[in-house]
Formats: sequence, structure tokens, C-alpha cells
Amino acid sequence: MTRRRWIADKVEGDHAYLLGQNAAHLFRVLRAQPGQQFDVAAAGVLRLGTIVHATADQVEFHLGEEVESESLPEINAYLSIVKFDRLEWAIEKLTELGVARIFPVAAARSGHHLVKAAETRVERWRKVARESAQQSRRIAPPEIAAPAELKRAIAKAEGSRIVLSETEDSVSLKQALAGCPAPVALAFGPEGGWAPEEIELFSAAGWKPASLGATILRAETAAIAATAVAMAELQ
Repeated sequence: MTRRRWIADKVEGDHAYLLGQNAAHLFRVLRAQPGQQFDVAAAGVLRLGTIVHATADQVEFHLGEEVESESLPEINAYLSIVKFDRLEWAIEKLTELGVARIFPVAAARSGHHLVKAAETRVERWRKVARESAQQSRRIAPPEIAAPAELKRAIAKAEGSRIVLSETEDSVSLKQALAGCPAPVALAFGPEGGWAPEEIELFSAAGWKPASLGATILRAETAAIAATAVAMAELQ
């Protein structure tokens, strides 16, 4: 039987702890008792955890042997800042798909008020990613970077770099991914797509353009569809 998996809120040596909502859910809903065993992701390592003490505020595990976990291709997503409800949905789904890092970027067509408010949303986005990572049985949530200006963010990208572009009509994402070494960076524009000068920035920074097909997708749909394709191609 598959054991429930938790991401530890605190780790001290061979002991890990769930705090706050995680502890309350395990204690009250799942009726946690000493001796019960769960998979516990502690500092990026999955281990067998045995409950030694449980309350609604804190559940303590003793950490035993390592548990085998599946590795995922290293994919980093550069998400243009869009309406926050859509951006949060994209973060949740990209986390489920297994991205390693998410970089929110201020594009020319990102709403000015959204860019201005984005700094205040980072902790919320990290919370969404953590909850989604635990639900999807990851051993750690993706890193969520602070919002950055596009030119600076894409210049620092490592590995194979692909920008999804509505203006590209000759190279598909599948073709662009062929033979790409990890890590792979994928960049997604806002509603209305990338501005012409941004496409030039990507080209100057060594990014390859690719298409997701003839239909026009919403920003969050494009991010999820492209990441799913990349995961399938790279695994």
C-alpha cells in the first residue's frame, strides 16, 4: 500500500516535525498515533518516518531508512506575470507536473498594477507550491524566485533555453526539445504574447523559439501544456 507523504516543516538530525495546518490535519483528520509510519521528505531526502509524538500543533517523526523516489527532468519555468488567480493556478499545476524552479517575470504586456503588486505575493505563491508539492507526492516544492525584469531574468537562465512564441510557425516544441541537455528553461508570455522587442531580447540571449501549434492558448494553459510535453519528451 502506498504510504501518505509529508514534507517536513522542520528537521533536526533524525527527527522531523509537521507544524500548523499539516500537524492539525494529520492529528485530527487522519487520527495520528505514535508508531504510525509515513514517508517524510526531510531536507530534500525521502525517508521512512515513524510518529513518536502527536498533537494538533506538532507531529514529531523519527526518521529511518531512505525511501526510493523517482527523479524528474530538470525544467525551469519563466512565467510572465498575469492575473494572480491564473498565475497561482499555473504555479499549482506546474508544481504537480514536477518543475524545478519558477521565475515570475515582468513582461511588456504584464499589467503594471500586477507587476507592482507581485512582490507582495511571493510568499503566497510559495505556499501554493508547497501544498501542491505535498499533494502530488514530491519530495520538495519548486523554488519560487522573486519577480524580476525580463531582460535580467532570461540572461541568467542556464542550460537549454526555449521561448514559446505565437510568431514561430516552423519549429514545434517537440522539435526544439530534441537532443536538449538538462536543465531546460521554458519561457511563457503574457496575454497578448511577447512584444517584438522581447523576442529580440530572447534571440540575443540565446533562446530558441518554438510553437505549441496553431491555436492561441491562454498564458497559464500554454505553460501547463508545454511543461507536460517537455516532461514526456525528456523522461
